[in-house]
Amino acid sequence: MAIGRLDAPEHIAYDDDLGGGFGSEFVYRQPVNEHETAAVVHGCRLELYRGYNWDGDDHWTAGTVRDWWRDRARVRDWAVAIAADWGADTHPHWGFNADPRYLGHYHDAARGHRDFIAYIDDGLESYLRGYLFWLEQRREPRDGEPLPRL
Repeated sequence: MAIGRLDAPEHIAYDDDLGGGFGSEFVYRQPVNEHETAAVVHGCRLELYRGYNWDGDDHWTAGTVRDWWRDRARVRDWAVAIAADWGADTHPHWGFNADPRYLGHYHDAARGHRDFIAYIDDGLESYLRGYLFWLEQRREPRDGEPLPRL
């Protein structure tokens, strides 16, 4: 539905797998406190088509996290291209989107990708190192405990 950013703009972005429009929503930055978690839960409550899952630990391993991190330039380039496309003032192809009143939705979606890019550049590495610790130890790191390298 591409409305999750209304509740959780610091966490949710939209992909483009429908080509030329929005595909599904994704969480680009995991919540780290109760307030952020509530925002993400509210943001995903109306995603009726693809849904969100709470099963990342069942699918991610230390190896797949490191592989994703090594390939992050490709993901970043994708996000840059989508942000440019959606940030343009001449978007779409679907009837209601041709109305200039709806361009704000595309501009906000572009903002989501710019925020995702900024997080890839600054913040995501630290989070992923903590997540690697979790995957390997199944517990939070203690203060001062070294985190695994990506």
